[in-house]
Amino acid sequence: MTEQIRTSTRDLEELHDRVAAWLRGRVGSPVTVSELSRPSGNGLSSETLFFTASWGRERTRCVARLAPAAEAVPVFPSYDLRAQFEIMRLARGKAGVPVPRALWLEPDPGPLGSPFFVMEREDGDVPQDLTPYTFEGWLRDARPQDRRRLQDATVGVLAALHDAPFTRDDLAVLTGSGPVGPDGGRAGEGGLRAHVDEQRAYYEWAHGSLRVPLLERAFDWLEAHWPDDPGPDVLSWGDARIGNVIYRDFTPVAVLDWEMAALGPRELDLAWMIFLHRFFQDITESLGLPGLPDFMRRDDVCRTYRDLTGYEPRDMGFYEMYAALRHGVIMARVWRRRIHFGEQPMPGDPDDLVLHRTTIEELLSR
Repeated sequence: MTEQIRTSTRDLEELHDRVAAWLRGRVGSPVTVSELSRPSGNGLSSETLFFTASWGRERTRCVARLAPAAEAVPVFPSYDLRAQFEIMRLARGKAGVPVPRALWLEPDPGPLGSPFFVMEREDGDVPQDLTPYTFEGWLRDARPQDRRRLQDATVGVLAALHDAPFTRDDLAVLTGSGPVGPDGGRAGEGGLRAHVDEQRAYYEWAHGSLRVPLLERAFDWLEAHWPDDPGPDVLSWGDARIGNVIYRDFTPVAVLDWEMAALGPRELDLAWMIFLHRFFQDITESLGLPGLPDFMRRDDVCRTYRDLTGYEPRDMGFYEMYAALRHGVIMARVWRRRIHFGEQPMPGDPDDLVLHRTTIEELLSR
């Protein structure tokens, strides 16, 4: 889990000159751009660039998010940078979520080779994916009461987002040109149904003729255990996990990565946050390490959410299975990208493309 996974095929030196030329046109004056760098430890989808830009008396520390190049074997079939940009502004402005200030959107792929947007960079601590925070690091070493403070504050981000007074016009960026229902969801269909159908289409795109039987069994399980009442749709962050948050003093100061934002039940985000910790915890325990077994437990997370919103999360077993399935489709795609770049061989059993195969098998057996 400590090796670097290739996520880009672009040359930083060439990108530097193109970033400088583009920004000069944006601000209308000479610009100095620092050396570009990429983050380490987190992020497997959109390409992220760090740089500092200076012009006149301005000096801004920036983060650019680019749609990946086709030859980089993208994780997702499309990257709607405009939707991400607008949702970030909405979450910051209407929900009070600490999202970095969105600065510029560039929909034209010409300047850098793909569409991108730029936001302000925030400093702080991020729980690492590589090596997982359950193995070592500042969160692992923190006092239990500080970890709980971080957990509750992060659940508070979901509560604020889900309870925000978004209008139908606000959320039209996620619904396209189709009619929008009175609760913000698409008219004539529930957000959960649309969400699962889109995930099935994503699975078909990500793996083509290669079948992953474990994931198909999980899709069948969902249909057999569909909730009687999925509840109202809200704006879902999508990739709601602590690895997408920058913290200072165990408090969220920047909520990142909105490319999976969608409309759907509140439980989508809650279950994703709970499951993504379990994903790392299961890996840690499989290696004989203790990890953080008292962190992000379902009952604790749901209790905090209920206390903050008055809403009682329901059917969490269903949503945790769905989170495991969604993550399985993504991880199988990431692993196939690693195969493409020669970082690992194709396994004999397609189910082994799913890193948390054992966890899904356990959930299916219940």
